[in-house]
Amino acid sequence: MIKVTMTDIVNLAKNRWVVYAGSEIYGWLANAWDYGPYGSLLKENIKNLWIKEFVQKREDMMLLDAAILMNPKVWVASWHVWGFSDPLMDCKICNKRLRADKLIEEDYAKKDIDQVADGMTKEEMEIYIKENNVTCFECWNSDFTEIKDFNLMFKTYQWVTEDSSSMVYLRPETAQGIFVNFANVARTSRRKIPFGVAQVWKSFRNEITPWNFIFRTREFEQMEIEYFCKPGTEKEIHNKWNKDCENFLVKTLWMDIRNIRFRAHSPEELSHYSNWTYDIEFKYPFGWGELRGIASRTDFDLKAHMKDSKQDMSYFDSVNNKKYIPYVVEPAVWLTRLILASLVDAYTIDEETGRTYLKFEPRVAPIKVWVLPIVKKIWNIAKEIYVKLTDDFICEYDEVWSVGKRYARFDEIGTPFCVTIDTDNYKVGKVTVRHRDSMKQELVEISKLNEYLRKRLK
Repeated sequence: MIKVTMTDIVNLAKNRWVVYAGSEIYGWLANAWDYGPYGSLLKENIKNLWIKEFVQKREDMMLLDAAILMNPKVWVASWHVWGFSDPLMDCKICNKRLRADKLIEEDYAKKDIDQVADGMTKEEMEIYIKENNVTCFECWNSDFTEIKDFNLMFKTYQWVTEDSSSMVYLRPETAQGIFVNFANVARTSRRKIPFGVAQVWKSFRNEITPWNFIFRTREFEQMEIEYFCKPGTEKEIHNKWNKDCENFLVKTLWMDIRNIRFRAHSPEELSHYSNWTYDIEFKYPFGWGELRGIASRTDFDLKAHMKDSKQDMSYFDSVNNKKYIPYVVEPAVWLTRLILASLVDAYTIDEETGRTYLKFEPRVAPIKVWVLPIVKKIWNIAKEIYVKLTDDFICEYDEVWSVGKRYARFDEIGTPFCVTIDTDNYKVGKVTVRHRDSMKQELVEISKLNEYLRKRLK
């Protein structure tokens, strides 16, 4: 098997209109990425499949779109103001600012230790770095300052003055927008627990060491669910969500099960709000890394907001005539990270021919059908078929270069089907449909073309 590298993924993404460096004409803004024509469609397809699977097809789920800017008191109550930070240290030689936990995890990787550093205290990290002679990523020296906490939230200001009274934060997660709206959702929807609220939108974290292309970025999109349940039922519900999340990756997105694994958080690693958490990790070219998390958040968030806001965040169980604070199970995934995993998983090189193509599940593919005439002079015929197909599918039309070169281009974008028009077949009411994966070609009647493709793209 030919090994795929991050360089392969980055080059394809940049050259095939998937992801661009942000503000590139001004020298780029580090770790800012723009999604091109195909990247934007890929992102929307994955997002819409997620909404369909976890909201549309479930009667116990609802969708929410909360504001990015929230009252700063939200982040005080949720412990983000004082507890949402990275352990930073500076290299005394080159002045590079580094995350201590990532230095340690890089050292673990060199020693083939499958472990994370999340559960270590600052003192323990400093001791490990010193005793193991862990070196700076930049200059390879091992002379660091003491570790200091660095809050990850971006600050900004509203109104006309820039002082503490007008300071707000760009949200670091979408979850709190769901928690502060729990009472509103429960009241207006009249849903009975258990029920879930889903949200897809942007979050922002001032990561000091973003890395590996779009894997860890400062601006990203999250797809989060807060599933509210009766205390004592969270373990069973958590197990069900574990399976549902795995099925979405394997059965909806067609990801290879061999590239996916579960990892339970150790007691030392657990977040302050969680009694247990599982990560679904993906095998990226740089190694295993988090793709999504399924956390049992207990009743921490609702209780915290109830205490600080003085508003009732309890749920009234009309069947048992009892009030309680619900527990919460949170399946969450970074959409941008899911895009990277999808690119890696789909990236295929035919060992016999060397042909490179993205083996996307057809519903995931940015462009579903590519229409191309054999020769330019029949463009008017080809355009008629293209217009007909656009009623049902995202299509593109191309008449430049040889058919072979065009096929190669469409393969690298992951287009499942190409419709090729030539004069002889057109005269008898047919076109050629070429399949991306097998390269098989079929003659299909033009009158039945949309129906033929619908069956294979549903």
